[in-house]
Amino acid sequence: MNANKQKLIRWKIYFDRARMYIGYIQFFMIGFVFFDSLKGTPFGDLIFNYIYISFPLMVFIVILLSLVIGKMDSVYGLREEEQRNYALSNPVLREIHTNMEAIKKELLDLRSKSTLEKYNNSPLPR
Repeated sequence: MNANKQKLIRWKIYFDRARMYIGYIQFFMIGFVFFDSLKGTPFGDLIFNYIYISFPLMVFIVILLSLVIGKMDSVYGLREEEQRNYALSNPVLREIHTNMEAIKKELLDLRSKSTLEKYNNSPLPR
């Protein structure tokens, strides 16, 4: 049963990766359909009459907008918050987090006991 579960999870990961690449293809297809719908319009005529200028300009604009959106995502911490929420719903990561918190508490207790012992054993008068 465990081997089948691991195999199923591995195939799910492959599927998710493929879905990401299909998303790139869909992005370019939507762009193609968008520009195809502009044919016959004044704006479309301007684009297609000067395709050697407009195509690189549009690629540059798409890349620039993607970088701006990515930067905004990093500045506002949206991905980190998404990962935090995902970790809370994942039982394995939740257990790891609980164990780390217990270790931190134990470490703080040990440090405070060590500090207290040093204070009690010091030769200075109190």
